[in-house]
Amino acid sequence: MTAERAEGLSRRGALGWALALAAGGLIPRMAQAEGEAAAGAGAGEQAAAAAANGLQFGEAQPFSAATVEDMARALAAAPYAAPPEISADWQGLTYDETREIWYDGARALFGETDSPVRAEMFAASLYQKTPVAVHAVQDGMAREVIFALDLFVRTDRFPALPETGTGFAGFRLTGQVETPGVFQEYAVWQGATYFRAVGRGQQYGLSARGLALRTASGKGPEEFPLFRSFWIEQAEKHATFATVHALMDSPSVTGAYRFTVSPGDATVMDVEAVLFPRVDLDEVGIAPETSMYLFSDLNRLRFDDFREAVHDSDGLLIASGSGATMWRPLMNPQGVETSWFADTAPRGFGLMQRARDPLAYNDLAAHYERRPSLWVEPKGDWGEGAVVLVEIPADKEIYDNVVAFWRPKAPLVAGQEHRFGYRLWWAAGAPPVDGEVAPVIATRTGERVFEEGRLFSVDYGAHPALGQDPADLEARVTTSAGEVRGAQVFANPGTGGVQVAATLVLPADQPSELRIELWRGGRTLVGEVWLYRWMP
Repeated sequence: MTAERAEGLSRRGALGWALALAAGGLIPRMAQAEGEAAAGAGAGEQAAAAAANGLQFGEAQPFSAATVEDMARALAAAPYAAPPEISADWQGLTYDETREIWYDGARALFGETDSPVRAEMFAASLYQKTPVAVHAVQDGMAREVIFALDLFVRTDRFPALPETGTGFAGFRLTGQVETPGVFQEYAVWQGATYFRAVGRGQQYGLSARGLALRTASGKGPEEFPLFRSFWIEQAEKHATFATVHALMDSPSVTGAYRFTVSPGDATVMDVEAVLFPRVDLDEVGIAPETSMYLFSDLNRLRFDDFREAVHDSDGLLIASGSGATMWRPLMNPQGVETSWFADTAPRGFGLMQRARDPLAYNDLAAHYERRPSLWVEPKGDWGEGAVVLVEIPADKEIYDNVVAFWRPKAPLVAGQEHRFGYRLWWAAGAPPVDGEVAPVIATRTGERVFEEGRLFSVDYGAHPALGQDPADLEARVTTSAGEVRGAQVFANPGTGGVQVAATLVLPADQPSELRIELWRGGRTLVGEVWLYRWMP
């Protein structure tokens, strides 16, 4: 696998697929004429209000979460059919030209109602070569939103292109997140099964995906499933959450997803997914996250850059089923590196952005200190498996080069249904497991000056578990290759916590897996287990 943005991921959708399968009754048929009459209770009133807002819809069809499951099940029983792509002229837009078209917020979906949730769509073009179907759900009835170029604002620099050559590429949810009466964006679904969100006061950073297949695999190229169709429910007047359904498809698997999204200081998503494999899936990633790590204190000297650090995430946090909490700082390797953290019934994992001081980056444009962390909290027992971390070389911050996901030990068998539920926390603050032990807040390393070896310095933040006397603390340092020649624990008056300093003599011809555990009185683990792979 190479860096995902560098590979130019296909952003796929389902407009053409929707037309092809409509006759089979799998999804609502698109309207063939503007203003086609709607069916179902309340549909006429909804159509009239939306038409005044510039929106047109297809026929109304009964809808529930089971509807999407039935579609996914039916798709899995049939051979995979790739959706047609948008026209060549829309695909040929330049990056700058795509910035000259955007959805007219005055025509937002549900903007004519008292719904606290609205949606604004994107037009498929340069990066999104197959459109998606977007449906509005009201009173148990779903109707497809008809694509029209007049729904978009275009500058005089945007080329004159026919609207028949494209469609919707995805959408964003807006709500009154910070200021009453002001609708602002807090979640986006666009491209393959990618989606992302922010909490109050944050900026977009890392992304999530519906599913990962053959990521960093030796058995062939990575497969990117697609969300081909979406259903957005109209929220009640005082609702505090949004509900989105998505139909997933790929050569290997189909799936039905339900997202319940609650924006706030932390934007929380409850995800319910049911998968229908067409083939046995032995290299599957559940709840995958994709982020960017270029450099920090650990590899600062490799980059000629005015900034102190550049990353959307700086570490992987794991709360194991056994009760331990582990922190693995991210790295930007010379080659693709994959790390496995075996576990049973994990309590959670996620790519974190812990450095929150603007001076940690010195970038007043990108504001990496505002990027959210993303925590995955499984619902139910996920059984045996491993949290997998994939790190990919990158020389620019435009590349997403870090992936983390859960891989079940047992393959997902074809012909069976596999259900997963989990909660996603998009937040600047700490995840729900925070407070159990002292957190790792900084990692640094450098060659010793007057003796052989390399010094690793790991700072733990202030925490009651550390006790009153650093002399009671013991740092247990191990390495898979090489030698540990000393480890000390110091009080750090600057942080109120402690610092572990360890000297290691490491081989020059092979990687070393490093581990630090902080104990008190030889009995109690009081800090996160620090893990790192040293690459010579």
